[in-house]
Parts: sequence; C-alpha cells; structure tokens
Amino acid sequence: MTDAPRPPVAGPAGGGPGPAALPADHPVRRAVRWHLRAHPADRLLVAVSGGADSLALAAAVLAEVGGPGRAAGRATDAAPGNAPALGGDAVPTPAAGPALAAAVIDHGLQEGSAAQSAATAEALRRWGFADVTVRRVAVGADGGLEAAARTARYAALRELAASGGEPERVQVLLGHTMDDQAETVLLGLGRGSGPRSIAGMRALLPDAAAPASGRDGVRLSWGRPLLEVRRADTESACAAMAVPWWSDPHNSDARYTRVRLRREVLPLLDDVLAGGVTPALARTAELLADDLAALDGWAAAALAAARTEAATGSADHRTPAEPDPTQLAVAALAGLPDAVLRRVLRRWLTDAGVTGLTADHLFRMQQLVRRPPRTPPAAVRLPGGVDATRVGAAVLLAPNRRH
Repeated sequence: MTDAPRPPVAGPAGGGPGPAALPADHPVRRAVRWHLRAHPADRLLVAVSGGADSLALAAAVLAEVGGPGRAAGRATDAAPGNAPALGGDAVPTPAAGPALAAAVIDHGLQEGSAAQSAATAEALRRWGFADVTVRRVAVGADGGLEAAARTARYAALRELAASGGEPERVQVLLGHTMDDQAETVLLGLGRGSGPRSIAGMRALLPDAAAPASGRDGVRLSWGRPLLEVRRADTESACAAMAVPWWSDPHNSDARYTRVRLRREVLPLLDDVLAGGVTPALARTAELLADDLAALDGWAAAALAAARTEAATGSADHRTPAEPDPTQLAVAALAGLPDAVLRRVLRRWLTDAGVTGLTADHLFRMQQLVRRPPRTPPAAVRLPGGVDATRVGAAVLLAPNRRH
C-alpha cells in the first residue's frame, strides 16, 4: 500500500474511546484472540498504515495482550470462520503476554506522508503501545510502484523485527482480510500463476529470508490474523472505537488491477453467482494450501531419501552419513508423481544455490531423472553456469566449464 495525504489518525488523540471500546466478541478481536493462541510468539510487531484494517488489528492486539509483557482482555469463544475451535483450555494462555511493538512505514511517495505517519504513531502511543517506530523507506522502480513499495515495506519490517533482540519467536502482524485474500486468488487465477499463488496468503508464514534466532533457530514469521474477517468488520471496529481511518486514494484508482477486481469483477461475480463469492474464494485458497502442504511434505521426505541414498547407497535416514548436496539418487525418486518430483527437483536445485529456474528447466530435469537406466550420460544446462548430469543411477551438479 502506498501513501497519500490523510487526516490525522484520531481515537485516543481525538477524544474517542479507542481500543477499550472494542467489544470482546467483535469479529476482529475474536480473530486476533484465536490467532495469538494458535500461533504464540515472544514478540509481536504490528504493521500499521493508518487504514481501517491495520488500525483495527492494532487495537485488537492491544486489547488482547494488554501491553508489553502483560496479558489482558482475553476471553474464550469459538474460532473465527472455518478455523478449529479453541475453547477453554484448548490452547494454554501464558501468564505474561508477548512483548509488543508497532511500526509505521512511510513510503515517502506523497507530500505530507511524514507528518501523517507521525500522527498515526502518536495515536498508537496514546493507545498504549510503548514501542512505536516510524521508518522512512526508499521505494525503487522494479516491478512497478505497488511491488516496489511492498518490497521496501517488508524489508523495513524484517529489519525492525530483528532489531528487538533475539527472542525465540518473532511475528510481524499484517492486516490483510478475507477480501484481500479473495482478490489475491482472483489475480492468481487470471494470471495462470499456478496453485501456490491461488492458495493465497497464509495465517502464519515463516520468513525464509530472516536470519535464525533463538537457541532453537526459530525464524521470523509473518502473521495475518484477519484472513477470516471481512473488510466491513475492520471498519465497524474502527467505528466502535470512534477512530477515523485513512482511505488510500490508490484503492479507488482504476489503473490498478486489484482495484478493478474489487470494484468491478467481484461485484459482478456476486451478482451472477447469487453472492458468497469472497468467502468461497477464501475457502478455496485454504483448501488448496492444505493440499500444497501435503505435497510439500511428501517432496521433502523424498528429497531426504534421495540425498541419503546418493551418499550411502541406502535410503535409510538412520544411516550416519553426510549427504552430498550436489548428488541425487534416481532410484529414490522412481514412481513419484510429476507434481511431487517437480517439488523435489526445485528444492534440491534451490538448496544448491541454483536460481532463476523456469518451468522448462524443471521439465527437462524431470526427463533427465526419468531416463532409462544404462543409457549414455545426458545433461541439462541450468542458470548460473551449472550443469545437471545423469550418470548411471545418480544426477550430479557441477559447474559448466564452458560458462
């Protein structure tokens, strides 16, 4: 989301009741409560833009956790949407809550953005956030304005999350709603981006780019507690707290594909299909994500077996040997469906440092793995000056000497 001039964020600063007025049974609070119990963390960093979604999220987090190091306002109820119910003692609630912080990212793309970001931060402090940071970022040009702003924003949030020491579990909370999820699914469908894009956003996603922290090497995660909540619910939460929110002008600019999906395509689908399209798309994303997780798990086990067999001649994981990351045993991959084999090969090549892989690279790698035994050696040229060569019962990676 990019910046545009907006009125000062009120609430506590403007005389409104703020988070104290958000009922415990409000859909936003219930969603946040369930998320924090299902995905506990030692430190939470709430990303706040000044829009209704992120303000409602910040207020609900503060109401549920009660401030740095304290637990307050927690209640027991059913989980939101299709999430499994967490009643009573289903998930233990710690005596002390996670440390809280908030971040306001100023993209610097509009005149007055610094002052408005400061006003948002001041409102958060008045609410009770003791640790609030405003970070100005430089937005590049790669991929268009929206993509560049998102890249800069996530990099800043990643840095801020890592700057609070090294707790075992750090979670950045983002205010994406069910409506955002539905738009993401439609974008993936329209662009033919594949099942992973259509699966949309996850409620909790470990950040592979963040350095490991804590004694168990737990990485930073991105949390999206509001994926079962509608945009109308976040606006009603702000209304209940008498908190005016900023409406980004870019969200009404028809030059952006997502805006046209929101304003034209989704209403048309609702009309043609007699309503319920947004929840249906979100449900599709959730079901597909479950399928992808199962396939990824299958692929991870197959990759481990293929690495071990290449090193020892046996797929037994108990064999004490250090697998060679440049070798893969073909026999351990025999019979795998194409969907699983592609995942194995992509993960193996990525772990070996090969980047820029395309669908054609993976298709040719599949053919290489499935070559009949006792055939002459064959190779696939990969990005970065790397060759994958089939030699007997193994596939080997080596630098291309002609590169």
